[in-house]
Parts: sequence; C-alpha cells; structure tokens
Amino acid sequence: MKYKGFQLPPLINGRLIKRYKRFLADVALETGEKVTAHCPNSGSMKGCAIPGSQVWLSQSDNPKRKYKYTWELIKVPQTMIGINTLVPNKLVKQAIENDLIKELSGYEHVRAEVKTSSHTRLDLLLENEAKEKCYVEIKNCTLVEEGMAMFPDAVTTRGQKHLDELERLVSQGHRGVIFFLIQRMDAKAFKPAAMIDKVYAEKLKKVVKNGVEIITRDTIIDTQVIRIRNAVPVYLV
Repeated sequence: MKYKGFQLPPLINGRLIKRYKRFLADVALETGEKVTAHCPNSGSMKGCAIPGSQVWLSQSDNPKRKYKYTWELIKVPQTMIGINTLVPNKLVKQAIENDLIKELSGYEHVRAEVKTSSHTRLDLLLENEAKEKCYVEIKNCTLVEEGMAMFPDAVTTRGQKHLDELERLVSQGHRGVIFFLIQRMDAKAFKPAAMIDKVYAEKLKKVVKNGVEIITRDTIIDTQVIRIRNAVPVYLV
C-alpha cells in the first residue's frame, strides 16, 4: 500500500488567544468555549503563535491527562504550520522505512531513541546488512523569515551537544546526519539561526566540515495529514 504520510487525529477548530508558560495555550473554540491546550513545543515559536490565528487541536480521552486538548496546527498568513514537535521523528522514520529519503536508502533496520553515550541519545540508528551504521538526529524547524527556514528558534545547548555527538560518531567511521524537518510550506532555503544561537550556527558549520551530513525536507500540511515534500538548499555562510 502506498505511504500516505503522517495521519493526524480528528481535529477541532478554534482561534488562538495566547500561548504562555511554554507548554500552555488558551484557545477559543468555534462553539464559543474557551479551553486550555497543551502546547507540545518548548521553543520560542517565533512567528508561530500569533493571537487570533486559526488553530487546530486534537482531543484525548485519557482521564489522567490534565489538559485533554493538544495544539497541533496553526494557520498564519503565509502557510499552515505543524506545532507538535513529536511529529517530525515519526514522519521521518516512516519516510525512511518507506524508502522516501533517497539520501538514507539502503538501510534494512531502523531503531528509534538510541543511546550513543552515557549522556546522549540520538533519534534514529539505521543499519544495513553489512552492519554499517548511520546515526540521525531530527530537528523540528518552524522559523521562516522571507522564505528562509532557520534553526534554532531559541538557544539550544542540547542541540549543540547533539552536533558534538554526531561529529564524534563520524570520527569513528559511522555516518552522522542532522535532519531538519521544516513543518511549514513557505521555505525556499535553510540556514542556521546565528542571530539566535551563534554557538549552534558555528558548531554546525564545523561538524559539517568534519563529515556530518545535513538533510532538509519541507512538508505539505493540511488538517488530515502531514507529508514530507522537497529538499531545500542549505546555506552555512
């Protein structure tokens, strides 16, 4: 059966009132009810949390959850944006397993959440029959300005450590990949957000010189499914 992308759960429409305390968002539903939803995105969400914007929430029936709604999508003037940072890992893993990422084809085994040292886990480990290993760290990118996708949208010491770990693994003879998944549809190119995290931007340039690979993909998003689309050019200057 043809792979159709990451299927979203049934969604409820509303308008964003405000996002606050990083993990919370107040939303006015179409019914007029005001609810508080979990925001599954710990970044600054620069340009992605504009009050009054149309948003979509999923709903959980789990009685143990404090907030039954989860913020999934937002529509800004330029595009739809995927808010949930859990989606990129699932989407990329499924795409690799369905041989849709040509740079990562030829691997028979895909494992998620792989411990690579006493203090680090990376998102994916790919292995082929020859036992060759490719480590992949996936980053959710939602910051786009004038067509330029950028990561990170806030200082990320954790992200810096992931780059160091990929560089270390490459030095041992393995492949190391940093995969930027752009959860919106208006990006023409990608660059590190040096104006936000200069250390990350410089470190990214360094590890690429030492053999770490960058893969980018943008997405097609609607209220039913998120699909991986095209690679975008990368600028590290």
